[in-house]
Amino acid sequence: MQDETRRETFLIPGYQDRTVKEMVRHAIWRVIAPLPDRPYLAIKYRVIKGVWPSFRNPRTFSEKVQARKLYDRNPLYGMLVDKAGVKAYVDAKLGPGYAIPQFWVGTDLGTVDWSRVELPVVVKPTHASAQGRFLYGRGDIDRLVADNPVPHWLTLDHSGFNREWAYSQVKPQVVIEAMLQVEGGIPWDYRFHTFGGEVSHVEINMRIGDRGYACHYSPDWQKLPLWDPDYLPRYPGEVARPKRLDEMLMVARTLGADLDFVRVDLYASDDWVRVGELTLYPGGGFEHFDPPEYDRIIGDRWTLGFSLPS
Repeated sequence: MQDETRRETFLIPGYQDRTVKEMVRHAIWRVIAPLPDRPYLAIKYRVIKGVWPSFRNPRTFSEKVQARKLYDRNPLYGMLVDKAGVKAYVDAKLGPGYAIPQFWVGTDLGTVDWSRVELPVVVKPTHASAQGRFLYGRGDIDRLVADNPVPHWLTLDHSGFNREWAYSQVKPQVVIEAMLQVEGGIPWDYRFHTFGGEVSHVEINMRIGDRGYACHYSPDWQKLPLWDPDYLPRYPGEVARPKRLDEMLMVARTLGADLDFVRVDLYASDDWVRVGELTLYPGGGFEHFDPPEYDRIIGDRWTLGFSLPS
């Protein structure tokens, strides 16, 4: 039986490791935390990316994510980033069967009727990333209830850490939803970067054995040289074209049709496609691109749907 720490790492590969560099950066973030959004984001961007961002004339994808955080106040965004609330949006756009089934949403684990929860499940906050538990059996439930991370999860302020405005519109809660499995394991994460309903590329996060990898493909399934050296190692091999790729592209295009940009995160087997979540601010707009020109190449696909300051 895997221990709880291992389970959390499987849930969100790449986020749990803390290097000395990351610890130093987090110390800097604490120092600059009192600053208003604009100077906070400028300094954070400079520390991570090595250059100052342009907020008034953003050109790269990373700069446009920062501009969205500062200036885009689409009232729909609160629903889109809510890991429970987005399911209604998915149902409205696609019909039933694409949202991951959920068993409970709330703030007090004491109100959960565990007899109605079909294991295995994922337990995670609706308003934050990089947190969660996998529950496979009764022992996992008992440990969750005994540890009760929910009060801590409810204090997390995703909107404050990276100044991602949409998360300030989400009521902090916890969701218990079905755990998807493919051949007895956690399915790979297919992330469709979608601009006005057109998919530019697909990021694939996978786990093979005990190791996580990432790679990127074009919509017609040609492997791209794109890679984020700060995230998972680059997968050296080829990934077979998913059996349901055409359906996955339809789902991504449909969910992204009314948005200037959204990353549609999907899971799939040979028999089904499910929507994991919709992401408005990938990596907070601080991801590295290798080759670096891809930051501009992808940024050129994004025609902003909001106004910038003059």
